[in-house]
Amino acid sequence: MTLKRSNSDSNEKTVEYIKMKIRIIDSPEKSINLFHCLNELGDHSLVEEIQQYLTSGRINETELSSSQWSAVAFLLLTSEEELNEFRLDKFVKGKNNPENMKVLQKLLPVIKESRSVQLSDCGVTDEGCAALASALRSNPSHLRELDLSENKLGDSVNLLSDVLQNPDCKLEKLWLNYCGIADEGCSTLASDLRSNLSHLRELDLSLNKLGDSGVKCLCAGLKDPHCKLEKLWLYDCGITDEGCSALASALRSNPSHLRELRLSENKLVDLGVNRLCTGLEDPHCKLEILWLSKCGVTDEGCAALASALRSNPLHLRELNLTGNKLGKSVNLLSDVLQNPHCKLEKLWLTDCGVTDEGCTALASALRSNPSHLRELSLSGNKLGDLDVKRLCAGLEDPHCKLETLQLYDCGFTDEGCSALTSALRSNPSHLRELYLSGNKLGDSRVKLLTDLKDDPHYKLETIYY
Repeated sequence: MTLKRSNSDSNEKTVEYIKMKIRIIDSPEKSINLFHCLNELGDHSLVEEIQQYLTSGRINETELSSSQWSAVAFLLLTSEEELNEFRLDKFVKGKNNPENMKVLQKLLPVIKESRSVQLSDCGVTDEGCAALASALRSNPSHLRELDLSENKLGDSVNLLSDVLQNPDCKLEKLWLNYCGIADEGCSTLASDLRSNLSHLRELDLSLNKLGDSGVKCLCAGLKDPHCKLEKLWLYDCGITDEGCSALASALRSNPSHLRELRLSENKLVDLGVNRLCTGLEDPHCKLEILWLSKCGVTDEGCAALASALRSNPLHLRELNLTGNKLGKSVNLLSDVLQNPHCKLEKLWLTDCGVTDEGCTALASALRSNPSHLRELSLSGNKLGDLDVKRLCAGLEDPHCKLETLQLYDCGFTDEGCSALTSALRSNPSHLRELYLSGNKLGDSRVKLLTDLKDDPHYKLETIYY
């Protein structure tokens, strides 16, 4: 059946009728023929219809044959809907299903033409990785994003070497978190990336046992002047102070590109942070986002961070120190915030042992340099009513531009809630999100805040309590 493309009402009714038939027909052959009809009619939801059909469970009893899979691939490639992103989970019935690799191999022609390939948590095996590498080798210049996260790849990630080393490879984002990669695999990967450094912008190797030796291999690539990497995620990779030294050296050698570094949940402790700060304080370092949550940082490490930010205050926009025992050293960070050159916009100090002195210092910072900080998290600190009042002295300043304030589980009561309400009335123009869960607040006090949310004079949009 051949149908001419048309924009008429009749055409639309035909499309809807065909979709209805697809939903009730159990025969794969007939369904695919109907998909061809939708393609001829130029239906822009064709890709979504195919995905729904394949994941609906109606074809459990009859698997698609090779020729039928070829027909599906042809439909996807010839559809008027541009398939920039390929997500395997949209074409299979469940993640980590043994059948997923068969589907992957059948749809390799589609993968070759996709700019973004998303295979996270899909049970990709050695065989699947080899097939993927073979497909990408035949068309290396098209792919821009590859996500293989949460697959047990281990050493099979090395099968991608030929692709990554190919000078025609234009890969910009590579996600390999929780893939079972160890230091040896990291060494091979680093070597591959050094062969073709000018395109990769984002690399996620979190939750792999890289250790310091693996990070050192990566840093050899980061030092290369051709390296344009902007985002590096290394959560929970077994990095210590030794790995931090290598990262600091890389930041000093090639400081102009890396914008985001996430090192949370590594045992860096103060010594590691001190070493990292030798790179951060370099005036050429352009790092904008630094995550160091749960890294064992205490007063000494916090002092080193404050010193680095004083030396180079112009670039850092986000700092996450959640879960470190900072205590009174928060005062040192508050001093940095008061620097008119400081551009910090987001500061997370969740569960950091912030004291009353810290709250007073933060309030002072909000008044002294209020134009940049947009998000502040103090959740999990035992602030109480008095400390919340101290903080509100900064919030009520008309120049304070804070938009998000997180105060989960801070041990304050109605008295602190009243202070927040008063501060918002004094400065109604900016705060949009307020997180207050886990505090002993009465309904009447919370209602005063929710009334502000409903008042168009205030910008408050969301309250969690």
